[in-house]
This record gives sequence, structure tokens and C-alpha cells, in this order.
Amino acid sequence: MADVIQLLPENVANQIAAGEVVQRPSSVVKELLENAVDAGATQVRLIIRDAGKVLIQVIDNGCGMSETDARMSFERHATSKIRDAKDLFSIKTMGFRGEALASIAAVAQVEMRTRRAIDELGVRLVVEDSSVKIQEACQTPQGTSLAVKNLFYNVPARRNFLKADPVEMRHIIDEFQRVAMANVDVFFSFHQNDVEIFHLPAGNLRQRVVKIFGEAVNKKLVPAQEEMEVLNITGFVGKPDYYKKTRGEQLFFVNKRFIKSSYLHQAVVSAYEDMLPADNHPLYVLFLDIDPASIDINVHPTKQEIKFDDDKMVYNYLKVAVRHALGSHNITPTLDFEQEQAFSSTPIHQQRYRQDTADQGQKNDYRPARDLSDDKRQDDNLRNWQKLYEGMGLAVTRIEGEQEVPAPNEMPAVGTKRTVEVLEMDDEHERFSKTQKEPYQIHGQYIVSHIKSGFFLIDQQAASERILYERFQEALGNQPIATQKSLFPKNIELSPADAALLREILHDVNLLGFEIAEFGGNTFVVHGTPADLGANVQEEILLEKVLEQYKSNLTMDLSTRDNLARSMARNASLRRGHILSVGEMTELIDQLFACTLPFSSPAGRKCFVQYDLETVWKLFE
Repeated sequence: MADVIQLLPENVANQIAAGEVVQRPSSVVKELLENAVDAGATQVRLIIRDAGKVLIQVIDNGCGMSETDARMSFERHATSKIRDAKDLFSIKTMGFRGEALASIAAVAQVEMRTRRAIDELGVRLVVEDSSVKIQEACQTPQGTSLAVKNLFYNVPARRNFLKADPVEMRHIIDEFQRVAMANVDVFFSFHQNDVEIFHLPAGNLRQRVVKIFGEAVNKKLVPAQEEMEVLNITGFVGKPDYYKKTRGEQLFFVNKRFIKSSYLHQAVVSAYEDMLPADNHPLYVLFLDIDPASIDINVHPTKQEIKFDDDKMVYNYLKVAVRHALGSHNITPTLDFEQEQAFSSTPIHQQRYRQDTADQGQKNDYRPARDLSDDKRQDDNLRNWQKLYEGMGLAVTRIEGEQEVPAPNEMPAVGTKRTVEVLEMDDEHERFSKTQKEPYQIHGQYIVSHIKSGFFLIDQQAASERILYERFQEALGNQPIATQKSLFPKNIELSPADAALLREILHDVNLLGFEIAEFGGNTFVVHGTPADLGANVQEEILLEKVLEQYKSNLTMDLSTRDNLARSMARNASLRRGHILSVGEMTELIDQLFACTLPFSSPAGRKCFVQYDLETVWKLFE
């Protein structure tokens, strides 16, 4: 039998290796930006076309390379950063493996122009499929310009796995922000399709944080600084009242290298204790300066995971540093001796709801806690008396003010349990609608709707999301939603990242009833909002929430329009605690059962639960 093991061709081996280093356009951006920083550049420009699928170009004014070094840089494991294995434990540069350019050149068409300060002419290299096609002298400024074109042109399967442009742009922006945040003494700019998204002059950390995350964060930053013998911690954390549902404004740097660590993230979150709502994330940009010999950064191809000699020590020091930062600025909770919290008449979750809705300009439909308790007690008493006198021909009435409310009809006879499809449920609900009791709310969250065989318990928020989702899907298809024009147009300033995202999806956003136009920079003008949302909607809050939800959904395999419809439905839906009139409840129920899929919300939460009388009867046995 012939031998079957053989060496792979170099270009095939490089394409295999590229799978670890170059996963998507943002991987190329990260490697090229880090190379520019390592070259000592004070000015770095990033140019992107079509979310990096057509062009990724990084231009720097760093030290440049000689002709020999330029040619060698495309060889695998060719690097100027280390000489032997022990250097791995004293690395201060971003790159060190010598794999990036070789991997990129294996899956893209690469053009490099580079020149050192001591050279009169630079060198131009064109590399395709790991092969140097052109090598010639050229006129070029000091530094290096690297253009990566048609990523994955020779690996169609990999190219097909790339996501939609907004998704890929989100990853590119993340990588750009991380490198720019770690190097505040370097000027960075970022252009996407000839539009400048970021313009970041050299400055201090606070200026860089504000430039990247937007002017709104400036008043929410709390400086954190702790100097210890084995570890120094500097940076900023956000005030507890500034938090978001999505991740993205949480950055750790160890020796100026961005890292991902859920373990350290938990240390920061635990420092906030009960100051944050569940499933929300604070802002933080924290730099850890530690002896390179105490960490191992050679554990993952992306170099975004590291190992510490003493994880627990770092965890505890980090928690203490954040806690001290919050405490030194009088942000940690204090005891209120004027009120006995244990006997407060308002539950904590309602207090938080009130504060959230007040901060966000939403209508607060919670009644005072004592009123809710009284209403609930009266409703419970009424139901108990009804059950007691049921079948005895007596009617229980309830006095509200000076108006007497008749007692509801007696319960229908017990039916049999059966499986009901959506059309049958819709028909049964319609047939019984003329004789049924009026629907009513429970705790401002659920609606009870009677049907002949029992009743539906409807989650008003999930139902509202389903109704709006299908309406928005239809609007994005061929029936745009009507717009309520604003009397006075309003300017909205977004962070650079959110502004770039809104530009990508602006056409579809306007199909949903908005009328938004670019004003220049990161500013947009809102001329109108969806008519169905009413006149009291706050444009800025709604738009920010929709963008946040949209970014959160980017981890899911959704089309741009499906993502947008879900995000709008989620943030424009009825909230829990919103008190509805009988007419509003009836309309909500009718619209739900007119939906194509009324069973669940877009996120998969049940819209209603059906109870037949036999099931209820058995509960009392």
C-alpha cells in the first residue's frame, strides 16, 4: 500500500493557519492596528469599504521597514518582537507570533507600501494567495500603508459565512475602539465608505472615553486608581445610574492589551452590589499594570485571553479599587435614618420602576403602593364572596364612589379539556365576545379574557410585542407606517458607533414611521415618529433603546429587517404596570388573535395561557 501522509503545499497550510487568526474583517483590523502601534506610530488611519469585505486599509507614520524586512514580514513565524521562548514572559508589544501578515496574505489580496526615515525610496509589495506578485521601489511617506482587498476571495465558503454589513461593522468598531482606547497618545481616524466615523486626537483617557462613547458619559465617569506593590489599577467606572442592557462599554486592559474576562467582569459587578438592576452592565475602562512575568498571554491566537499567576488576588484588588472609587465620590448607598426601610409602603421593585420611568420620561402608570394593596384586597374579597354565594342565586355588588357596579354573571358550566388550535381559539373568542364578561387586568401585567370553555391569561407586554412585531414586519415589506410630524424637529447626538449603526439602517428605520435625517457628524434630526406611538414618546430615549436592542440582537442569526422589527417591537410595546381601560384591553386581545402567530412574542415568551374549567375545577379538589 502506498504511503498516504504528505506535506501540505505552503499556500494550503497558510489558509488553514489563517482560520485561527483571520476569522472575519475585524480580525484583520485588529492585527493591522496593533502592528501600527508597535511600529511607534503617532498617527493611524483606518479606511473601510463595505464592512471590510472589499477593503481594509491602515496607514501609519511609524518606523517603516526596509525592503528585506517588508518581504520577510509575509513569511510565517517571522517577527521582530521576540528571539527565544523566554521572551514570551516579558512581552510589551501587541504582536509577537509573526503569523498575522502571512495569514492575511493567504486569504486576501494585499498591497504594502513602506519606507523608513533613512531611505529615499520605499518598497511596494503585492501579495496574493501567499505568493509575492510584485516587488518594486516606490515613492511613499515614512511609515507603512497596508491595503487588504477582497477578503476570502479564494475561500468562498468562508466569505459566505460572513454576516450582514451592520454586524461586521459592529465587530470592526469594537476592535478599533479597543486599540484606540489603549493608546490615548496616538491620533486615530476611521473612515467607512468615505464617511468619517471617528476622529480621535491625542489626549488623555477621559477625553478618549468621551470621544468614543459620546458626550453623555462625561458626567457619569468616576476615576478609579489603586497602587499596590504587585498591581496598579487606573481608569474610569460609570456611576450606578448609567447602565445598559448590552455589553460593549466594558473594557479591561492588562499592560495596555485588551482582554476578555468574565471572571474580572464579575469582580467589577460585585463591587456595585445592589446598585444595578439585574441583567444590566455598568460602564468601565480599567487598566491593570502588572509584571509581565506574572501573566501568560500566549494562550489563544487572538491574544485576548490571558492567565494570571494569582487570579483571586487580581479579583479582590479589582473589586476593592472599584468599591473605593464609588465610595470616594459618595455614590455607594447610605443609610436613611428618616425612614425605616423594612416598613416602607412602596416595594423596592416598584420604587426602581418609578425611578427608571421617571428618568426615561415614560408614563408612570403605577398607582401608589397603598392604593394597589387596597384595590387588590377589595378584588380578593369580592371574589371570595362570589365563590361563597355562587349557585345560591345571590349577587354580590361593589360600591365605587357613588356608583354601584353589578356583579358579574355566574360562571358557565364546567367543560371538558381539549386542545385548541389558533383558529379555533379565535372563533371561540369571537363567538363568546358578545356575552362574555369584560376583560380585566391583574397587577397591571396580565389580562383575563373569558371564553366559553374557560379563560385566557394574557401577558400584555408579550402580546403587545407580537402585535407590533408583525405590524413592523409588514411595514418593512411594503406598507410603511404613518409618521406623526413633530412641531419642532429635535437634534439627537449619538456616540460615533451608534451613529455609524444608524446610518446603516436609516432607510429601514424610516419605513417604521420615523422621519430621521443626517445633520452632520454624529448628529441626526428627528422630524417625526411613528403615529401609532402617540405624541408623548421621547424620540431620543426610544431611538437609543432601539439601537441598544438592535446591537444586543446582533449575536443572533437575524436579517437586518427582522432584527429591527424585533428591536422596535420590544421597546415600543406596552410595559408591565401600564393600566389599560376595558376598551384598550379588548382591542389588544382582538389584535393578538388576528396575528399570524399569536402564541408567543418574537423572543419566544408565551403571549397567553389557556385554562379550561375542568383544569381549574381540579385545583380545588
